[in-house]
Amino acid sequence: MTAAEVMNRSATAGPHNASVRRRSPLYRGQSRGAWLFLAPFGIFYLAFLLGPTVWMLIASFFNTSAVRPGLGSFAGFANYGEMLGRADFWSAMWHTLQFTLYTTPPLVILAFVFAILTNRMSRGQWFFRLAFFLPFILPSATISLIWLFVFTPGTGLWESMLGILGIPPGAGVLASPDTAMIGIAIATVWWTLGFNFVLYLAGLQEIPRELYEAAAVDGASNWNQIRYITMPMLRRTTTLVILLQIIASLKIFDQVYLMTAGGPGISTQVALGLVTNTAFTDNRIGAASAASVLLFIVIVAIAVIRQLVDRSASRKAA
Repeated sequence: MTAAEVMNRSATAGPHNASVRRRSPLYRGQSRGAWLFLAPFGIFYLAFLLGPTVWMLIASFFNTSAVRPGLGSFAGFANYGEMLGRADFWSAMWHTLQFTLYTTPPLVILAFVFAILTNRMSRGQWFFRLAFFLPFILPSATISLIWLFVFTPGTGLWESMLGILGIPPGAGVLASPDTAMIGIAIATVWWTLGFNFVLYLAGLQEIPRELYEAAAVDGASNWNQIRYITMPMLRRTTTLVILLQIIASLKIFDQVYLMTAGGPGISTQVALGLVTNTAFTDNRIGAASAASVLLFIVIVAIAVIRQLVDRSASRKAA
């Protein structure tokens, strides 16, 4: 039998064998076991994520209320028109974008820098991994309480530091409309920096050491090694970090609700805060659902634009 005949017989026998395996009792048992293992997550996904999302989309077209059963009367696009015409909706969207601009650059840049410094250490990396990641595992209520103590006027650590530097403390970081969002952003950076740090550190450890050794032999400085080896090799990690950070920042709610409750006034009122107040204070589930859908559209649009920009930059680099 020639080699060509063997290859042809293998090619024709492959699909037949696969079909036989799929019909065998052992294969069906393995498939059934796989579905059983996936069932808890599938039920959770349908019950608490996909189901509420579909219901939210439907409710956004009705005058649904928290105090009346059912969807209520059909409203069409009236809820969307109302939200797009409300000044507090655009204010909340701006505050959400403002928070994203405050937190995304430092959370990406600082995580990158600290990961590089930690990766260059021959000993004690476990300590810095623990030190950076430990705040991230704490609940948002704990983080907010810590930073409320830090920003407490008169006795807080922040005011003590300003006193040492000779800077007048003012009314307090969270008490001023001009600085309240900055204070929330500082607390968020301290809290979530460890997640991006771990992602970058994992990416750095995948880069072969031989590349740095060869570059050092050729006389490349540390900065040139970072610029021409580290940054290109971590392009995919950086894209992932930026995308995840933008999405997480656009969904900000916990810190704002616990630290300022949207105040002073509405200076830190974010999109999800407006949704919560509309749904559970005004009892207007339909209008709140419309605001949620609009926020979802913004998040998806920003994520798509970010991906398209990164893809275009990759093509130019190639």
